[in-house]
Amino acid sequence: MTRRLLICAFGPFPGVAANPAEAIARALGRRRWPGDIAVTVEILPTRWAVLRRLPALLARHAPDGVLLLGVAARRRALCVETRAVNRATDRPDAIRAHPDHHQLVAGGPAVRRTTARPRPLLAAARAAFTPARLSRDAGRYLCNASYFIALESLPAVPVVFVHVPGLPRGSPRPPAGLTRACAGVVTALAAQARRS
Repeated sequence: MTRRLLICAFGPFPGVAANPAEAIARALGRRRWPGDIAVTVEILPTRWAVLRRLPALLARHAPDGVLLLGVAARRRALCVETRAVNRATDRPDAIRAHPDHHQLVAGGPAVRRTTARPRPLLAAARAAFTPARLSRDAGRYLCNASYFIALESLPAVPVVFVHVPGLPRGSPRPPAGLTRACAGVVTALAAQARRS
């Protein structure tokens, strides 16, 4: 049975003119996958308004698993995020717009935990790229917000957010090992989707 995996990544935003998450997602979309894995890639504009469209996008794709990718420019490790919080910081997006509210989902839980099993995903990432670690803080910007909305929208589907490090100074593209690590996460996520 083919498992449909959706990869969503953010594009540029203030302070990050070239988002390595976007480059990695596009590379994963071009990759030749085994016949039982079908990958679709969506590049999300780094705008608060995208949150209003995200549930419909997820419903339209009806994925068996979701990998969300973003950049944490100051981190030096790939981070598999284990939870999202129902909060947004008042930080401008790529078009200088601000979030409508500090709470992402009115009346929603304070925290939502990943519906994937994170340790096998971490092991898959570490097999291709080090360092990699689990993280429990996806921040309060659009990465966290999209994660919370995706978990809210697809409670029965394995959903995980992975933060990748920023590009090394002067590098035009992410290291090949980082892309391989994210490919490993996709394969491990597909295995979980088969059992979900």
